[in-house]
Amino acid sequence: MATLLTESLSSRYAALQAERERSWSAAQLEGNARQRRLLAERFDPAAVAQPGDILPNFTFPEVDGGELTLDGLTAGGSALFIFFRFAGCPACNIALPYYAEALYPELQKRGIPLVALSPQRADRLAEIKHRHHLPFAVATDTDNQLAREIGIAFDPDDRPSPPPAGWIGEVTGTGTWTLPQPTVLHVGANRVVRSVHVSPDWLDRPEADDILQQLG
Repeated sequence: MATLLTESLSSRYAALQAERERSWSAAQLEGNARQRRLLAERFDPAAVAQPGDILPNFTFPEVDGGELTLDGLTAGGSALFIFFRFAGCPACNIALPYYAEALYPELQKRGIPLVALSPQRADRLAEIKHRHHLPFAVATDTDNQLAREIGIAFDPDDRPSPPPAGWIGEVTGTGTWTLPQPTVLHVGANRVVRSVHVSPDWLDRPEADDILQQLG
């Protein structure tokens, strides 16, 4: 199933990692790799939402104003949700523009809404949507409500106390360390889960073709 001719997501992440290996200290590289490795080792596919599960009708503040609801988004059939960490996350700033190029056009043809969700406050999320001119909705999963419901919320292992300036809770405006693991969630009519693809290692996210094949 062909998408737009564009550089793969994995190659974009390889370039990011290569740049980090040139510019980061050994301690930074090891800390980043260790957290991604631990999340991957701990991941239990049985602990996340399963196809057939029915979700509550959550509401999400959209960055340009207004609100989105699961009922409204799936009224026409199904919707796809891309969970990301926050607007300043380097890996997310690679993934979302890639999905805008390689995934969104095909979803648009199929009439499937695409929504990017982060726990970050909507006023702070506007930056990533406008910087990349994202054509799909970007919204706040307040208090990680949907992320917790489907079992993808996590706290990083390294949580200094007191938190340093610029810590995750300050950046997101949530006051907590909790973030979602990058995830692609397909929800059908009546808020029924159709598929969940979790990426515990945030530098190993699915290509657009893989997502489209999962949709069927």
